[in-house]
Amino acid sequence: MDVMKFGGTSVGSAQRIKNVALLAEKAGKNIVVLSAMSGTTNSLVEIAERICESDAGAALNIINELEGKYRKHIEELYSSEEYAGLALEYVSGTFDCLRAFTRKPIGPKEEKTILAQGELLSSHMMYWHILEQGKKASLIPALEFMRTDFNGEPDLDYIKLHIRPFINSSADADIIITQGYICRNFYDEIDNLQRGGSDYSATLIGAAVNAGEIQIWTDIDGMHNNDPRVVEGTVPVRHLHFDEAAELGFFGAKILHPTCILPAKAANIPVRLLSTIDPSAPGTLIDGFPDYGKIKAVAAKDNIVAINILSSRTQLPYGFMRKVYEIFESYQVGIDMQCSSETSISVAIGRNPHLDAIVRDLKSYGSVNVCEGMCIICVVGDMEWHNTGFESMAAKALEDIPVRMISYGGSRNNISFLIREEDRIRTLNALNKRLFQ
Repeated sequence: MDVMKFGGTSVGSAQRIKNVALLAEKAGKNIVVLSAMSGTTNSLVEIAERICESDAGAALNIINELEGKYRKHIEELYSSEEYAGLALEYVSGTFDCLRAFTRKPIGPKEEKTILAQGELLSSHMMYWHILEQGKKASLIPALEFMRTDFNGEPDLDYIKLHIRPFINSSADADIIITQGYICRNFYDEIDNLQRGGSDYSATLIGAAVNAGEIQIWTDIDGMHNNDPRVVEGTVPVRHLHFDEAAELGFFGAKILHPTCILPAKAANIPVRLLSTIDPSAPGTLIDGFPDYGKIKAVAAKDNIVAINILSSRTQLPYGFMRKVYEIFESYQVGIDMQCSSETSISVAIGRNPHLDAIVRDLKSYGSVNVCEGMCIICVVGDMEWHNTGFESMAAKALEDIPVRMISYGGSRNNISFLIREEDRIRTLNALNKRLFQ
């Protein structure tokens, strides 16, 4: 049994839902994980924001507009009154519940409940469409088995234990359908795995059921070797090691949720990135087998802040570094890049609402310089130190571009450059020309 995850654009219209159903039927009995229809989550976020701002009128307008879209999708998707009626009843109930939220103030729990409706809508619509085609389908509720622990991390033991009865009860089904993204937290409240979390759901489910393969279906043929939105002539990377894919996801490759590779790697289950636009294309295979001596791809991560801390020398070198890192830990801020000497540390972090407080605390231990509007460019491949010339090839491409920081040697899979955001497109094109053409 495989796991097939389909993103929002893949189920973004009635025709695309039909196409996904055909793909799933041809693939045999698998677990199909669905995102919300494209645009839905953005609308639900806006609805929650308007309610929080006590603007019930604006929220109701968005709710009514979104419900109208779903009613039109239902008209196009179903040919029988029976299944169209089931879908209309469910959609009406969902949007009536959303309207009820506009009548009183809401908190974080209610916001998460609002955001969960997109995946619930798309999965029910797919379920009834497949039944209408005469196939046997099973719809299993992610909110009954997908759970995070006290620290907000997925509880894989809980997921394994609680998904198994649903799989067993679906023995006669041709297709098993469930929701991505949504879950319950440690307190049994409706929650989610954050944006892009449907990928994470798919790999967690794949690990829980020991799937043969986890397929991530999008509207692009696999992961490209550079950003196709701003670089011409990019090509799909046909094979990546788990660690290479994780690096690319973390440093900005939009096709893949940054943390979704971890469960697949731990269970040694291959992940394949495929295209619903061109299902015959081979896509990208991600597994545990390395390709030695190759540079694979380039990715960029925007909205980065560089912080340099120069010790006041009242701290011993080891004490200075410990204190600096403790400050970032206290604000739960991850460090994307770092370089250090005996008396200074430079770090790159994502733009953070606590930046002013972090800088204030850092000034207790030395002088602090902050550069905003930065970008990390990551070159991924077999970057072992004995591969002579790989790092110089990447650096040579940036000879005309100001580089604030370079990180090399901490990972055997990448070399990273910190540059100004305004130089991002120029840098990506320069690397593409130097490394791949």
